[in-house]
Amino acid sequence: MVRVLVVDDEASISEAVAYALGREGYEVDTAVDGVDALEKVEAWRPDVMVLDVMMPRMGGYEVCRKLDGRERPAILLLTVKNDIVDKVLGLELGADDYMTKPFDIRELLARVKALARRMQDHAPAQMAPAAAETVRLGTLAIDAIARTARVDGQAIDLTPKEFDLLKLLAANPERVYTREALLELVWDMDFAGGTRTVDIHVQRLRRKLGEAQSLIQTVFGVGYKSARPSE
Repeated sequence: MVRVLVVDDEASISEAVAYALGREGYEVDTAVDGVDALEKVEAWRPDVMVLDVMMPRMGGYEVCRKLDGRERPAILLLTVKNDIVDKVLGLELGADDYMTKPFDIRELLARVKALARRMQDHAPAQMAPAAAETVRLGTLAIDAIARTARVDGQAIDLTPKEFDLLKLLAANPERVYTREALLELVWDMDFAGGTRTVDIHVQRLRRKLGEAQSLIQTVFGVGYKSARPSE
């Protein structure tokens, strides 16, 4: 059963969201702030986290920072701000999706379902045959079963979406993907963040790839591709 952690200091919101998720068959727990959320992530291992940005003690952005580099759930941020700068910040910190309050509970359920489906699709039992288990491109090696990536043997910490994006590009070198195509293939839905979120995730990937960042190239006016390293 898919586990969803709802993190919001407003009891009326967390209870309503938890109730709706429970009716859809999810196993649900709640947390009142970021400190409580981190403890429950460690102990309960949720698959998806619905995370409010503005909370006492520790807000959603700080939770994202604390989780960076760990085994983490897919994150749906909830924010009262409609400013694109705030939304971009959440994506840069590793969130997978976001919604602005007030929100339609039906849309939230659809977004949680999409995130949960993507996490389940990457479970070991559902992986591709052995021939596709490892993707190599220059010094980059991607293990699709373990969902890990290494550059020159050194592990790099990736969020679920960063991993999906990197694996797609690396598995199809020299193939050019438009931003719209990447949204459909990686985010699996019409994503509210638009194509800007693709650019943000590519920027994060390049920083994490370090000396191997040239493997991901921009095709100006179109999108992105991975490039085979020169001999």
